[in-house]
Amino acid sequence: MNKVMSRTPQTRPRHRPPTRHDTRRPAGAPPRTPARSTVRTASRPETARTLPGKAVRQPRPTDLFADRLLAVLSGQRPVHWMLRHTAGRAYDDLVRLAEHRPLRALGPRPVVHDIGYYVPSDGALEVFARIAAGDRLRAMAFRLELGTDLRWRCTAVETGPTPT
Repeated sequence: MNKVMSRTPQTRPRHRPPTRHDTRRPAGAPPRTPARSTVRTASRPETARTLPGKAVRQPRPTDLFADRLLAVLSGQRPVHWMLRHTAGRAYDDLVRLAEHRPLRALGPRPVVHDIGYYVPSDGALEVFARIAAGDRLRAMAFRLELGTDLRWRCTAVETGPTPT
């Protein structure tokens, strides 16, 4: 007699993650609402679904570069971390400044307190930032220029006098 082999479902390979069994909706999806009635009337038109809430606001380049430069000048990040974000002599200036870590603080980590900027021409920003380092406010200034690839790059950086 021929032995008939029954097919058993195969288990999932171990290299794939299991499927999601969570009933919650992923972020950004509209909440589920129970159906009120299954009968549609002509007096109630269908409405298109829209995404809930507002769009996520992208950080400004002035804020991003202030945080990046602060991380390097306070010693939290190495200087080469800014290599692809600088152009011209700015990297050399950053190396010179970072040797002395002018924005380091003995107490809590330094943070960007305030940012302002001036637009001297299209595609260029001159930015100043006040840095709260411990119980002192320090100054940092830098220039951003928009490249042909539509990426902002730092082209100059300076800090206030180093505390003695």
